[in-house]
Amino acid sequence: MSTPIVMGILNVTPDSFFAHSRVNTETEIAARADEIVAQGGTIIDVGGCSTRPGGEIASEQEEMSRLRLALATVRKCQPETPVSVDTFRPSVARMAVEEFGVDIINDVSEGTGSSQIPPETDNCEEMFLTVARLGVPYVLMSVRADLAQSLKALSRKVIQLHALGVKDILIDPGFGFGKTLEQNYELLAAMDRLQVLGLPLLVGVSRKRMAWQPLGISPGEALNASTVLHTVALLKGASIIRTHDVKEAVEACRIVNMLHHQTQ
Repeated sequence: MSTPIVMGILNVTPDSFFAHSRVNTETEIAARADEIVAQGGTIIDVGGCSTRPGGEIASEQEEMSRLRLALATVRKCQPETPVSVDTFRPSVARMAVEEFGVDIINDVSEGTGSSQIPPETDNCEEMFLTVARLGVPYVLMSVRADLAQSLKALSRKVIQLHALGVKDILIDPGFGFGKTLEQNYELLAAMDRLQVLGLPLLVGVSRKRMAWQPLGISPGEALNASTVLHTVALLKGASIIRTHDVKEAVEACRIVNMLHHQTQ
């Protein structure tokens, strides 16, 4: 990851907070996967369970059913493109890797195996052991409210993962998870300090509340705001941008990369 890359979101959920990102049929899934790659996306991130605030959490069986349809379709139409699965369940992670050869587990639970994680929760053993056995790269997300808490928790869990033999770890600051609007912006302003961990940073702010709420608009109107946030994140050291809007994020990566070349 010498230069930033883009992870395109493919949601096979009926209730994702951004309605235009939802795809449910094989035809829609294939079209979205092809679009992500055509627009310059490097990774396809597939999610089968929405974790939006106030949303209903799909059962394990329903999440697996959605993902089996999506992953079979994506592997068929984009066999060479790396695929990640967005999940908080160890059983789902295991299924995705063992049945479909998924390349990355993108965990939205800080390793706890729950989508509704209180900050004091530290029961990450099952997910960590699962990822270690599977031998795939792992995205570790923070649900902590501020930088100091995030660094403390992430440092401890990175040590745990390394001890289990997990070699490839990416850090997600967890924008929108367990944080107020102000805390999201405080973390973004100081995000470059997370580089002390020596691990790539994955940022997902696309059309989230922190993009549209300050402007009094809707998620559907938040493309420009999301691109601004992506640009800031790249300047703060992001290696991967996870987004609904691949073309615009790829363009932001290219512009920021040009800037970095001029300052080296």
